[in-house]
Amino acid sequence: MKIRFLRVGVASCGIAAGADKVFEKLKEKAGDIPVIGVGCLGHCYAEPVVEAVTDSGESILYRDVKGTDEAVDNILALGENNHFVIPEKRKAHELVKVLALAGKVDPTNMDDYIANGGYEGLKKALSLSPEEVVNQVKISGLRGRGGGGFPTGTKWSFLAAKQAEEKILICNADEGDPGAFMDRSLMESVPHQLLEGMLIAAYAMGATKLFIYCRAEYPMAIKHLKIAIEQIYKAQLNVVNGRKLEIIIKEGAGAFVCGEETALIASLEGKRGTPRFRPPFPTDSGYKGYPTMINNVETFGNVPVILREGGEAFAKVGTENSKGTKLFALAGDLKNPGLVEVPMGTTLNEIVFEIGGADRDSVKAVQTGGPSGGCIPVELFDTPVDYDSLKALGAIMGSGGLIVIGKDRCMVETARYFLDFTHRESCGKCTFCRVGTMRMFETLERIVAGKGKESDLDLLEDLGKKIKAGALCGLGQTAPNPVLATLRYYRNEYIDHVKNNRCTARQCNAFVKLAVDKDKCIKCKMCIRTCPVNAIDENFNIDPAACTRCNSCLDVCPKTPFSGRI
Repeated sequence: MKIRFLRVGVASCGIAAGADKVFEKLKEKAGDIPVIGVGCLGHCYAEPVVEAVTDSGESILYRDVKGTDEAVDNILALGENNHFVIPEKRKAHELVKVLALAGKVDPTNMDDYIANGGYEGLKKALSLSPEEVVNQVKISGLRGRGGGGFPTGTKWSFLAAKQAEEKILICNADEGDPGAFMDRSLMESVPHQLLEGMLIAAYAMGATKLFIYCRAEYPMAIKHLKIAIEQIYKAQLNVVNGRKLEIIIKEGAGAFVCGEETALIASLEGKRGTPRFRPPFPTDSGYKGYPTMINNVETFGNVPVILREGGEAFAKVGTENSKGTKLFALAGDLKNPGLVEVPMGTTLNEIVFEIGGADRDSVKAVQTGGPSGGCIPVELFDTPVDYDSLKALGAIMGSGGLIVIGKDRCMVETARYFLDFTHRESCGKCTFCRVGTMRMFETLERIVAGKGKESDLDLLEDLGKKIKAGALCGLGQTAPNPVLATLRYYRNEYIDHVKNNRCTARQCNAFVKLAVDKDKCIKCKMCIRTCPVNAIDENFNIDPAACTRCNSCLDVCPKTPFSGRI
């Protein structure tokens, strides 16, 4: 058995783990065997990942590969060390459609994309009328994957119906949620898929100019998109409806509020990125007053799949009101973080435990929808993941960030952490968001500092509901979600803080003073060596002023002889 070619995952996650060194070492030692740099396979926990494809077509995966002679020689000999088999439980639940070519094609090679079915969707679209393309998207039941979940076909029909000198199409690639990396991975791994989706949309709606608004913190995604755009220009695939379309990349400065479409448009126009009142909606008056339609990266990534398969086939996957598959970025307290694609309606149990490999006995909750989402307790993990079910629980789908929260986490501190992000990212335009989120954050700060009172809980609920009802844009309207959800499901932890002066998770410094029980201590000094701030002296005394309550000492201690909770 011989190796026909090798694939190395050299997306951002792979390079962060050392895949660039593995790639160079393989090229050095592989001789005549082609070594191809590909995108993300989704198994971030196993990076760097190398795939050896044999002359019989068999695929052999290797994980945690080092850029050493020994590790590379093992792969070239098809050795047994570091073999990687995708877990059966994950394969049973995952349905890869949008990510089918991620980790399989060279993202900088258009011919590789075309050889694997790329641009077949565009070819099919061009054989139909624009109205028929819009209808296929309507039939598919695709809803916007950026968080709002608005029916994509309906949104397309609004712009298609407009008669204007210019019609603008924008891809929102300003993925600002902490812990989310779905759009980045898609752009890095298969940039042509995003662009194919945009070209199909441009044909269907008669768009005359295309923008990709991408945060500047995604240099590899921007690099691959620029290469792909030049290849499209050279192949003249940008000639749509008899007009040569310009595809422009705008690099955003990273403001979270620019994920809101009217703020994004303002930034694109060179103004401060703040939202405005609607109506008029962007499809009536958007970029420079022209009719404008915005979808996010994952939404456009679904479009070639719909055109290749047909809208009816696409709609067979998912639930009644949430069709197709969904990408999720798994992060937090779990064994297998990474990128997954599952049918809409897959339960949280299946995603967190079967795919993510989290320990059932150690998980407390999951945060969906990024910092503006909501915490869902483990008791409700039988919930199917779709737009309506999550909304009923006080959470949102968001763009697909999914953070697993362990039992050793304080839910009051978790809410404070998320609100710290959203209140700082407020653009300040409306009072509800500018002042309201600040007051909520200050109240949470008091509670975790041991200065809270029971009336603060009513204040948080009152403020949260008013901000949701009165804020101008989606940032403000969803910012209270983590607080309201944790009050709903973990009110007992708030009561512990304000009434019992206790943090059961031992995360809030004001309620905890650690001390070593020297009768139980075995003097291994693991705590001393591990403490990042040198708060533990040679006699195992802990300096409360220096201790940051990071719990590193608890994590490494074989006996856990710590006591002294206040």
